[in-house]
Amino acid sequence: MCAQLLSFTDRGIFCADGGFYIDPWRPVDRALITHGHSDHARWGHGQYLCTHQALPVIRHRLGDIRAESIAYGESRQIGGARVSFHPAGHVPGSAQIRVERGGEVWVVSGDYKVEDDGLSEPFVPVSCHSFITECTFGLPLFQWQPQAVIAAQLAAWWQSNAAQGKTSILAAYGLGKAQRLMTLLPDAGPILTHGAVEETTRILRNQGYPLPPTTRVAAGIDAKSYPGALVIAPPSALGTPWARRFGPVSEAFASGWMALRGIRRRRGFGTGFVISDHADWPGLNAAIRATGADRVFVTHGYTTPFRRWLEEQGYDAGIVQTEFGGDEADFAPEADPL
Repeated sequence: MCAQLLSFTDRGIFCADGGFYIDPWRPVDRALITHGHSDHARWGHGQYLCTHQALPVIRHRLGDIRAESIAYGESRQIGGARVSFHPAGHVPGSAQIRVERGGEVWVVSGDYKVEDDGLSEPFVPVSCHSFITECTFGLPLFQWQPQAVIAAQLAAWWQSNAAQGKTSILAAYGLGKAQRLMTLLPDAGPILTHGAVEETTRILRNQGYPLPPTTRVAAGIDAKSYPGALVIAPPSALGTPWARRFGPVSEAFASGWMALRGIRRRRGFGTGFVISDHADWPGLNAAIRATGADRVFVTHGYTTPFRRWLEEQGYDAGIVQTEFGGDEADFAPEADPL
């Protein structure tokens, strides 16, 4: 009997036939990377392989690495396994990784969402026998509103703040979420960015992603020079001297966790916008069904209740312990509270 195509090790998800790991969290010789977030693309590997679209940000984050890239849908033989990368819809350049050996197919999803955000390459279901899925928001209470609804809420908040003489500061992760929010905002005033956000935005803009003009916050840029502005910054910038330069402000945070009012209250966020680059409950279930997989492994999130749910639906389901955290992990409740 052949060994299982992918195995789960203390370094990451491993393919013995190909001699590679997928999104490993400890240094390995060969790593296939789904996307550029820091919990999936880590420094220290001998070789990296990712999509053409993901590589510029990964190089920016990790520095001088030995890396090559591959087109979506392109098939490559690595040892005894054939691999290909397919859009995950999570952030620009993100991918699911398909691995095949002798007709057996596994897919590692990385992180994904099924709603087309107009910026990231839209999610494409990939048929497989075994599917490894995140379940960051794997409870029925997590059901996202359409993106257009959130866009209207953002616009109304910004315009109301400007009318009161306040600067709007919107906190979001610097890769993916920040740029997605930019594309949702109306042309209602200047958009300023924290340096960490602007660097990633510049890289994506240079790749051809359609992003609006933004101005990096530097010396001399404040509420007087940019009245009525909206500032996009990492969550760590909220409530700091950096933010206080803008005088009277209204701060908000954009995250799927804003669906939980208790988190919003404990963190002191006056305004929260429920928007995530991860699939919600209906999205997770739709994506899994679309794969046609019989066996599903769940990672990072509400793994215990989601596995139980999948077993009730007739899947052969298991839990994979990983060190993935997700771009919103700092604001998540403890895992598996149910």
